[in-house]
Amino acid sequence: MFKGNLQLKLGNFTLNSGEFQFESTGVTVLFGRSGSGKSTLLRALSGLDRATRGQLMFHDEPWQMGKQARPVEQRDIGFVFQTAALLPGKTVQSNLDYAIKRVPKSRAQGPSFEEISQRVGITHLLPRSVDNLSGGERQRVAIARALLARPRVLMMDEPLSALDWRAKTELLALIESVIADYQIPTLYITHAPIEVERLANRVVFMADGRITSIETLAEATTRIDSPLFTEEGPVSVLHGTLGTVDQDGLLPFTASTTPNSPPVFTFWLNRTEHHTAPAQNSQARLRILARDVALAREQVDGISMLNQIPATIQRIEVDAAANRQAVFLTLHDGQTLIAELSSRSVQALALKPEQAVFALVKTAALLDS
Repeated sequence: MFKGNLQLKLGNFTLNSGEFQFESTGVTVLFGRSGSGKSTLLRALSGLDRATRGQLMFHDEPWQMGKQARPVEQRDIGFVFQTAALLPGKTVQSNLDYAIKRVPKSRAQGPSFEEISQRVGITHLLPRSVDNLSGGERQRVAIARALLARPRVLMMDEPLSALDWRAKTELLALIESVIADYQIPTLYITHAPIEVERLANRVVFMADGRITSIETLAEATTRIDSPLFTEEGPVSVLHGTLGTVDQDGLLPFTASTTPNSPPVFTFWLNRTEHHTAPAQNSQARLRILARDVALAREQVDGISMLNQIPATIQRIEVDAAANRQAVFLTLHDGQTLIAELSSRSVQALALKPEQAVFALVKTAALLDS
């Protein structure tokens, strides 16, 4: 649990977070436009800036009490920044050795150097100078360095922002799997909604140096005015389990809110859209644009659309920005799916809350694969 109220002035910018409290488990994403104060808040939370004032508790430990602050080296944080911030002129091995030497004896236990090097994919880079690495390779080294610090918390400040699309894709998958494997509480800064949808358990929204709200991912994607919704419009993120690709090349995604909950319904995904074969029974998230969901009052025969999902209308809201209406649907496992329709369609179907309908999903994309 993080709990506090922090202030920090950097140049002409002032952070005044307001009272906040959020769980430290899983991934907490700090989200907002450039200049909203995300990085400043992370510096205040980490103790990197001695000008920080206010109060901060991490579980039962006081990290900030007015001017008194727990030294950053005693907070056991692993850092990954926009730029890898490696020691120039040194080899990868030397950079990692430096991190290991700084680990307190009380936290010396954990995955071995060899395991982390292999897990992050840098074993072949160990003798190379960090000056001769690509951006993606440098970030892999930075991630390994953070893990070797045996952190109780990972803090990542837009670690993908300086990379090309291919490196971003690879590094996002690596970050996701490392966090899941090692179960390290993570604070992650981004301004990319798709990173939030893929990684977040909760979202800390920021604007003008203040925390405006703290929401679970489900809450953040079930309100029409969510800052996560960009030019693509409303997005639904569904949780479930992947099956085995069938003889027609279709990949089944069985929706379920928890790994052990009974199967409710299955989405069929085009396998050709995914470049690597996901592990059977692995947990996944499915991203569905509201504009790719149509509605019918009953199941439709004689149509090629495979994904016809029974649902109940929860509420209908006007999306003034798009001059359309967002229909919020409750699926049989309790998850929410959004359909974006024209006002004419809503009227023609006489849609209303608590009405049973079928959601016809045109296309969807795996976020975890």
